[in-house]
Amino acid sequence: MSQAALLDPLVPLAYRVRRTRRELPDIATLELVPVAGEVPAFLPGQFNMLYAFGIGEVAISMSGDPAQRGVFVHTVRDVGAISGAISRLGAGAIIGVRGPYGTAWPTTDAEGSDVLIIAGGLGLAPLRPAIYQVLANRARYGHVAILYGARSPSEILYRAELERWRRQLDVQLAVTVDHADASWRGDVGVVPKLIPRAGFDPTNTIALVCGPEVMMRFTATALLGAGVPAEQIHLSMERDMKCAIGLCGHCQFGPDFVCKDGPVMRYDRIAGFFAVREI
Repeated sequence: MSQAALLDPLVPLAYRVRRTRRELPDIATLELVPVAGEVPAFLPGQFNMLYAFGIGEVAISMSGDPAQRGVFVHTVRDVGAISGAISRLGAGAIIGVRGPYGTAWPTTDAEGSDVLIIAGGLGLAPLRPAIYQVLANRARYGHVAILYGARSPSEILYRAELERWRRQLDVQLAVTVDHADASWRGDVGVVPKLIPRAGFDPTNTIALVCGPEVMMRFTATALLGAGVPAEQIHLSMERDMKCAIGLCGHCQFGPDFVCKDGPVMRYDRIAGFFAVREI
């Protein structure tokens, strides 16, 4: 590849799929390593543009450990032609990668505070790097609670890791499902209902929230009602990102572009637009 291509932010670099793990029938986790060169460092909350050759490009959040250098990890759900093609790639396949892009979860700013991590469905994937970072530096934080909601027990993501986090004595983990089956013995209901039981100091809490937009809307309202200031609530926004560098306008959200001003955005900055449907 020419040096000019390497300097062009719109030209993807070739990566090889090192390993693929099927998480759920429609969700796979891919480990990507560069064909040449090194993997750039990334911050929890950032994303890459993944290019399926001959099909197209899609924005996918990082879902691996930021301390694990040399590999990008992405958890991808099959929801269309591009994501479907990527989720079906096997070991040895070549994929195009641009990034990392975007803003990060404020894990450093949260040091000394309680941390409330709230995820819905696949929203656990963009939060997983922040969880890794917080748990790797556990002594720097106050109370840490992870609240996760899935539609059903069969759709719980990263089940083995959730069980491992649950066994940590210094982490509170609660999982709820919208619809239970006969095997489920846990909570039933939407994830905001777990907030009153999370045991945090609302005035000294940083909340990290990712999931479907309606879930984030109700979660933000519940956090405000619990006394968490709006500027201490951070959401990961999803939009149709095409260029990832703020040129095309596809991801415009009010006065901001999600690709460069987000995806992680403070609730007090976006509350007025977040409440309006179809923005």
